[in-house]
Amino acid sequence: MNYLEEYKKWCESPEFDEETKKELLAIKDKQEEIEDRFYKELEFGTAGLRGIIGAGTNRMNQYTVGKATQGLANYIIEQGTEEKGVAISYDSRKMSKEFSMQTALILCANGIKAYLFENLRPVPELSFAVRELGCTAGVMITASHNPPKYNGYKVYWEDGAQIVSPRDKDIIAKVRAVEKFTDIKQISKEEAVQKGLLNIVGTEMDDKYLNVLKNAILNPEIMKEQGKKLKVVYTPLHGTGNTITERLLKELGLENVYVVPEQSEPDGNFPTVDYPNPEDPKAFQLALELAKKVEADVVLATDPDADRLGIFAKDKKTGEYMTYTGNMSALLIAEYRISQMKEKGILPDNGMLITTIVSSNLAKAIAKHYHLDCPEVLTGFKNIGAVMKKAEEEKDKTYVFGYEESYGCLIGDYARDKDGIAAVMALCEAACYYQSKNKTLWDAMNDIYEKYGYYKEAQPSIFREGPQGAQEIKDMMTKMRNTYIEKVGKYKVLTFKDVENDIVKDMRTGEISKTGLPQSNVLYYELEEDSWCCIRPSGTEPKIKLYMGVKGNSEQDANKKLEELKEAMLKIVNGD
Repeated sequence: MNYLEEYKKWCESPEFDEETKKELLAIKDKQEEIEDRFYKELEFGTAGLRGIIGAGTNRMNQYTVGKATQGLANYIIEQGTEEKGVAISYDSRKMSKEFSMQTALILCANGIKAYLFENLRPVPELSFAVRELGCTAGVMITASHNPPKYNGYKVYWEDGAQIVSPRDKDIIAKVRAVEKFTDIKQISKEEAVQKGLLNIVGTEMDDKYLNVLKNAILNPEIMKEQGKKLKVVYTPLHGTGNTITERLLKELGLENVYVVPEQSEPDGNFPTVDYPNPEDPKAFQLALELAKKVEADVVLATDPDADRLGIFAKDKKTGEYMTYTGNMSALLIAEYRISQMKEKGILPDNGMLITTIVSSNLAKAIAKHYHLDCPEVLTGFKNIGAVMKKAEEEKDKTYVFGYEESYGCLIGDYARDKDGIAAVMALCEAACYYQSKNKTLWDAMNDIYEKYGYYKEAQPSIFREGPQGAQEIKDMMTKMRNTYIEKVGKYKVLTFKDVENDIVKDMRTGEISKTGLPQSNVLYYELEEDSWCCIRPSGTEPKIKLYMGVKGNSEQDANKKLEELKEAMLKIVNGD
């Protein structure tokens, strides 16, 4: 069935409600929009199902959510684990509450217990709850840091991590097998409660989750002592973060926590930001205004589902607030926690710091210094979770820290997804510790560079919208895959990795080996002088993503090298 036939079916079939038909008939003369809504079905990417809210197969709506949930239910029943149940949470986005209740009731209609949070909660608490409740799976209704018009559907498995291959492919096959929306089972809320299938999760889970975080603090006394002086500005960017963050920091002894008032309440319209993403410095405008007013030491922001953390820290020498990339903030936490664990004699001999192939090489330098293994996985925290699960099963390695460059890390093994709440806590603890040594977080970051070298990274993207854009992205990847590239700018290519075809080519010897990574549309170039670059299409947005990193002998040297590498790589990918 082509997209026009699918559109016509949605406009005419009794399967669809009148509101949906009305929305679609209003665009009957907009050919391009019809095509974009119906040229494909939403698929699970690195973060599950994600799309623009609206009617159509390529949109987030009650039908696509219903189909995804019925497919998930069919898979769970096939596994025979329906008794264990599914934990469900949601963020502040439009339709999140409705999609979460719909998900719960479809599962209940299939005889699967649902544990639905009474109100919105962050992703890391959902990941924790899956493990705590012994569920077979979890669902989080969120589009993470995407613009306001998006929503999404993240699926977790019993270990608390997002689903990975081959389970993700098996579940999507079950979703595709749901041919008619009338095959989606229904039950009323009253009947689900009466049958003991719908269970509401309240603040008792908050208490358990926060106790685990508080027990992860390494220097509680220093935090209490310095917490009287440290000034922290925090914004949840209209998301889930402040359901528990302010409470956590105050219970740990921070007396000067200022939550940005205009952004403290959940709001799916995100009225004060165009893009609720802590990776975007513009999202910090109100937080930085408040920070200057109260003379804050640290400025923190979490995204709507609170798995990502962005940070500015005050440089007291200049009085300026300095921004941190995801690599910088995570590795500042890593260096602080690992050095303290070593000092206290609690750093495991078989410890591992897990990173991704598109994250900073500084992670490897830190791991090497502390004699930790440093496994590299594909982008997506679910791949870090998979390594954690394997280590847990084989009992041969101990998880110490894991992170990816996209502003996410996890400080303990209580969950299997990145945790912005714990990262807020860990950075505040680090700030208290360094303050006790008369240093700022910015001083601490520069100490890390002096110790290991000036590692700098960039992540430019090339956007291509719609079906034509999707084809252009595909063509770009094909062209790069089939082009023999000896140099990127001034750097010779030492090793080329084609992850999709499981090929590693040593460009000096011509030797071919395997990547050892799951199949994924990723190309990686290891360059001279500890430099590198990587390209892949985004799993959730219409763009091709470029990642790159350099190592310099000073900040100025590293910045110059990075700018030259970025310019060279963009020219190659764009075919200039």
